[in-house]
Amino acid sequence: MSPTLAGILFLGSLVLAVVAAHRPLGDYMFRVYTGRSHNRVERGVYRLIGTDPDAEQTWGAYARSVLAFSVAGILFLYLLQRVQQHLLLSLGMDPVKPDQAWNTAVSFVTNTNWQSYSGESTMGHLVQMAGLAVQNFVSAAVGMAVAIALVRGFARKKSPHLGNFWVDLTRGSLRILLPIAFVGAIALIAGGLVQNFHDGTTISTLTGGSQTVTGGPVASQEAIKELGTNGGGFYNANSAHPFENGTAWTNWLEIFLILLIPFALPRTFGRMVGQKRQGYAIAAAMGVIAIASVVLTMAFQSVHHGTVPTAAGAATEGTETRFGVLNSAVFATATTLTSTGAVDSFHDSYTSLGGMMTMFNMMLGEVAPGGVGSGLYGMLVLAVITVFVAGLMVGRTPEYLGKKIGSREIKFAALYFLITPILVLAGTAVAMATRDGRAGMLNTGPHGLSEVLYAFTSASNNNGSAFAGLTVNTVFYDTALGLCMAFGRFMPIVFVLALAGSLAGQGRVPASKGTLPTHRPQFVGMVAGVTVVLVALTFLPALALGPLAEGIRR
Repeated sequence: MSPTLAGILFLGSLVLAVVAAHRPLGDYMFRVYTGRSHNRVERGVYRLIGTDPDAEQTWGAYARSVLAFSVAGILFLYLLQRVQQHLLLSLGMDPVKPDQAWNTAVSFVTNTNWQSYSGESTMGHLVQMAGLAVQNFVSAAVGMAVAIALVRGFARKKSPHLGNFWVDLTRGSLRILLPIAFVGAIALIAGGLVQNFHDGTTISTLTGGSQTVTGGPVASQEAIKELGTNGGGFYNANSAHPFENGTAWTNWLEIFLILLIPFALPRTFGRMVGQKRQGYAIAAAMGVIAIASVVLTMAFQSVHHGTVPTAAGAATEGTETRFGVLNSAVFATATTLTSTGAVDSFHDSYTSLGGMMTMFNMMLGEVAPGGVGSGLYGMLVLAVITVFVAGLMVGRTPEYLGKKIGSREIKFAALYFLITPILVLAGTAVAMATRDGRAGMLNTGPHGLSEVLYAFTSASNNNGSAFAGLTVNTVFYDTALGLCMAFGRFMPIVFVLALAGSLAGQGRVPASKGTLPTHRPQFVGMVAGVTVVLVALTFLPALALGPLAEGIRR
């Protein structure tokens, strides 16, 4: 079988699997978030934290709960790293230095999982499990809860309430993320991933050789990180390491887990608003952008000019040889279209245009399908902007799902969209203008700019993947990227919840002949087009100085 055909079959089987899971998982999540009963474990959690599960919250109370929970998580994780030398299972590790502890705490609480260190040589098992792994679950559950709150804003009329954050958080963690991660971990163990508590112990490998392992529960952490679209890895090579991604089929499984929940949530959205076709339209918009991105990335990696790529048949530098160029390109696309950050190849070694695609994917706002929860609420905000633009074109007050999109709603949507580009471009500018920022660059010229631009794009969009080449384990980058992760996560969440509260307080406007149909292919194309155009207008100058200039120079 030729590598090209193998890559096509790999991608095609992924698409079929995601499509097959879309309906049952989406329906299951609909039942989870709309059910009125609480099981015994959940009732115990509610008693422990002192909340009434049947009391609903306004958007302000919901936002305060999100922020309070997240701030508490940052403080706890920071403290855990600073005192790890006194904890059980510390493996003799020293305390994590203050700036790196800050960066890591913010990173995992914001669902970014950017790492400026190698987990196996920096943190003991307890910090990894009680700190990082727990945040892999709850930070993803926070994103899902915010998405569901926004959907309730569309579904409800003349209501001040958006649900209960603590109930949504608990159900998302216990009923959705935990069961799927458990099954995924078992499958990954079967694929050869390590699950142990050894420290420097030599164990037999599947190939009959031996390997010194300083790892902990890698398989379970891998399942959690992929399902929660988190990029934190125990080994520095991430999913290119055989103990984190053992075979071609575990590579397939990890990509499937990355895409599973984000592509199923539009079905949940359609069920909750009572119009399944609206969910199909959002899923279709995500799919159109995703397919276009993966095809372009595969093409740029396969037909790049140059003596070596031409002789090899593709740009193989930095690519994991077990998976091949095309399968690595699929992984790179999936991980940057979602807020994942896991990598099985080095994006720094991609072709200039292939590397540009990984950046552009994140610059889209990671909405195709995006992170767990954050992808859905990001795409719904873009849908609001699209109907507003369409309304301007015909001179009519825009409506979406029976809700008027007035000045208040579009202000929240615009602020949501603008905050991330401001962080990316301002952060890159500061880094390039300061000695500390430039000192971390491995390369000069356009490629060096790409390294810095990628880092701030990844942090501000809560992606977590790295371009490689840039030394970020410094006070400057730990501090700056930590701030970008925090503002890039929580400010958009506040704007989303404010938008949800505004929508929930409205009545429902009956559809008329002038109402824009938002379930047809025309609207799907408009949403995809508006998304790409907005990003192109915002980031094209920066991309022109980085990867595009590098491609022209070569």
